[in-house]
Amino acid sequence: MEMARHSDAGGLCRDCLNPQYGAASRCGTCGSPRLLRHPELFELSLAHIDCDAFYAAIEKRDDPKLADRPVIIGGGRRGVVSTCCYIARIRGVRSAMPMFKALKLCPEATVIKPRMDHYVSVGRQVRDMMKALTPAVEPLSIDEAFLDLSGTERLHHAPPALTLTRFARRVHDEIGITVSVGLAPNKFLAKVASDLEKPRGFSVIGAAEAFDFLASKPVSLIWGVGKAMQSRLAADNIRLISDLQTADETELVRNYGSMGLRLARLSRGEDHRDVTSRRSVKSVSSETTFNSDVASFETLVPILRRQCERVATRLKAKHQAGQTVVLKLKTRDFKSRTRNTTLPDPTQLADRIFQIGRTMLQRECDGTQFRLLGIGVSDIQSDETADPGDLIDEAAERRAAAERAMDSVREKFGGKAVELGLTFADGNRSPKADKSEKPEHR
Repeated sequence: MEMARHSDAGGLCRDCLNPQYGAASRCGTCGSPRLLRHPELFELSLAHIDCDAFYAAIEKRDDPKLADRPVIIGGGRRGVVSTCCYIARIRGVRSAMPMFKALKLCPEATVIKPRMDHYVSVGRQVRDMMKALTPAVEPLSIDEAFLDLSGTERLHHAPPALTLTRFARRVHDEIGITVSVGLAPNKFLAKVASDLEKPRGFSVIGAAEAFDFLASKPVSLIWGVGKAMQSRLAADNIRLISDLQTADETELVRNYGSMGLRLARLSRGEDHRDVTSRRSVKSVSSETTFNSDVASFETLVPILRRQCERVATRLKAKHQAGQTVVLKLKTRDFKSRTRNTTLPDPTQLADRIFQIGRTMLQRECDGTQFRLLGIGVSDIQSDETADPGDLIDEAAERRAAAERAMDSVREKFGGKAVELGLTFADGNRSPKADKSEKPEHR
């Protein structure tokens, strides 16, 4: 009965959850102005849910004295902002901003070091609540996910829009944080919608309005269009999504390859990807941020070696391998350098990752001072075809055999049972550093 009652209505109240009829600006039952109205509100079932300023929200929940204060989550003065509350954002603070810049903009902010284990625990609580709505939950990170609520009306006795509204209220009441919801016909539009009214937002983008809605937006709204791609597009006089909508699709593909086809389709609001409950890992990496800048290749090499071992350990544990080795550097003025080398066969060996990474690193060591070094692999796949034995480099084959032998010893006697001299040197030769490992990236 409740499902039919809401489906016949023109909207619903986000506070008392009652259906809304007519065009009144406030709920006729509770007087709330937080009304949801949209022609497709009760037809759509795909959502993106994003926790609002997740880390900062948890810290404010745990310490009510911080409720009205700007809060920044991040490292020391040489670190960067992990996230911040909306009060700090009003002052111009942003994620990934150097901490010294953030504190210039907002000197009265309370800075808190991340408590990742705690955040992960709260994230799991929210994720469990999502899974109670539908088995089709696709996590994107610790605090956001796609949900497909198709076919759940009978289970919840309510259309997806009402189920999601209940969910948002339950997260607030039981966990003490807030979420924003985007409801749309596909993943791209749902992700766009969830960002429209943060915090505590609930926005709907329907299929009928998608084309016109996107037209006036900048191309940067499309996933994958970073600064480099924006520059390439701008050189071709493409700055707004409407420019993509009117462009010839064949020409876009000719100029930008597979990305051109993606741009053409997303510009029209077309996205046929399904919500998949098991998200594949796209990369595995390890990074180190130094307390003092480093320029010496000899100092960086042992750090790189240990990072390669961490990456290889995680790959082997999950029977995975990567085909592209990725080196990441950040200069003292916070400029990033990323270098890639694609291998003929996927690898999970620390030595092979290290040999490629060291070659790339040597090219970059030209006297530049670096504050961050990272190494990883992308193009993740099964290890079934990894590291074939017929390697041209016989020395590399011997090193691979030695590494596997060391793995067997470590498995039997513990991770520190065998350590290479080069890795061991890390503790003696590297500067003091804050370790920041990033095993998975989107």
